[in-house]
Amino acid sequence: MSLKSNASKVFARIIYKKVQAWSSKPVETQKKIFSELIKQASTTKFGIDHDFKSIKNFEDFAKRVPIRDYEALKPYIDRVINGEKDILWKGKPLYFAKTSGTTSGAKYIPLTKESLPYHIDAARNCIFLYIQETGNYDFVNGKMIFLQGSPILEEKNGIKIGRLSGIVAHYVPSYLQKNRMPSWETNCIDDWETKVDKIVEETYTEDMTVISGIPSWVQMYFEKLTQKGNIKVGEIFKNFTLFIYGGVNYEPYRAKFENLIGRKVDSIELFPASEGFFAYQDSQKAHGMLLLLNHGIFYEFIKADEFYNENPRRYTIGEVQMGINYVMIISTNAGLWGYNIGDTVEFTCIKPYRVIVTGRIKHFISAFGEHVIAKEVEHAIKKAMEDTNVSINEFTVAPQITPKEGLPYHEWFIEFQSEPEDLDAFALKIDSAMREQNMYYNDLIIGKVLQPLKITKVAKDGFHNYMKSIGKLGGQNKIARLGNDRTIADKLEKEVPHYENKTDFLDFN
Repeated sequence: MSLKSNASKVFARIIYKKVQAWSSKPVETQKKIFSELIKQASTTKFGIDHDFKSIKNFEDFAKRVPIRDYEALKPYIDRVINGEKDILWKGKPLYFAKTSGTTSGAKYIPLTKESLPYHIDAARNCIFLYIQETGNYDFVNGKMIFLQGSPILEEKNGIKIGRLSGIVAHYVPSYLQKNRMPSWETNCIDDWETKVDKIVEETYTEDMTVISGIPSWVQMYFEKLTQKGNIKVGEIFKNFTLFIYGGVNYEPYRAKFENLIGRKVDSIELFPASEGFFAYQDSQKAHGMLLLLNHGIFYEFIKADEFYNENPRRYTIGEVQMGINYVMIISTNAGLWGYNIGDTVEFTCIKPYRVIVTGRIKHFISAFGEHVIAKEVEHAIKKAMEDTNVSINEFTVAPQITPKEGLPYHEWFIEFQSEPEDLDAFALKIDSAMREQNMYYNDLIIGKVLQPLKITKVAKDGFHNYMKSIGKLGGQNKIARLGNDRTIADKLEKEVPHYENKTDFLDFN
């Protein structure tokens, strides 16, 4: 056993005990985090504006601090960007993580000296918990890769700006530097296709044991590897045993990945964001990810179906229940207060608290009152693929409210890797799975308000080319699974001059 392997086993045990200590006392842990946050920010501009010094408990906080999204918090963030101190958090942030925005363009999320270490610790701790549970530690001696954004940073008013993954790249522990791939120079390449080609070139002959990234972009890497060697990824990297991912649900990709790899490998799911590292999979046996209650974040939850009510109830960790779709609200040691990150979650366990990401509160289909969420469409397509040779590369769903003929329907844009023999039968399988999960959708089908869903096949690399056409190829960008309008669908149609009916292929070449 190598020195690194032996050290990893010892450290894994230490991390496990620390996690057990706080996860076994969830309510007390969150109360402590809440008190520390309020105390630390009481003299900031935001703290003064919201009378933090008089806040004694969560009820006081909820009365003084409304739920905000980025646009609502932007006046404070703009002051921080302009160089002012003590606005949302004491002093100035170390970084701004730049992300794609909505109505305000790019978003700038602060990272402080208090918040940044938790991003690093979470990414490390999930691996040690895996070692502790499985006893698999040999991979620490091999090479590891994370498909990430460029680490090149800008600077404004003394604050460095970049993509979160690029910022975190500056904090890779020294004991992993020799194992880390690709090279720094390759990581700095902006063009995603050029970057992946270079990564393939650098890693092809290496002993890769851990590979990490968003599934859709790792898939591109795997495909290029197999094209280069004309063999499975698992044959190229014989000691590849662990895939770490986040950003999207892995299940729709799992069959395709196992085919590309040639065998099954263990996986760890992460729930990271610029706003915080919220959860990670702490066990290969349990469903869901451990919510990180001691990482400088105070959590609130609002039932998704009540979110747009005038005064929805705000639940703390001790009040949540399993099986309910919640909008997650955070207050953090980076200066985000009552902040709606836009993600919805469901608790799969409360001892300890584990969650799955069910979608985005703005990404749903309810054009007819059905309120379909990402979890439902992902489960439906997974179920339809069971016991078949069908595999997919990507998909998205949109309502078709004004069809040329017949009733409205949900339109599924699917890029198949391996197509079903009977597309109509496959569509009915998906539709049946949707009706089993969502009673509103079922009622609309029964009541003949909607007709069963229809599938539009997307040509190979169609989604890849679509993302490239809107300037969001690679990095942390991902396709929205759902849209309550035709924004993505219309963009697809405009890119295909000869798009005529539901059996056409969408091709951007």
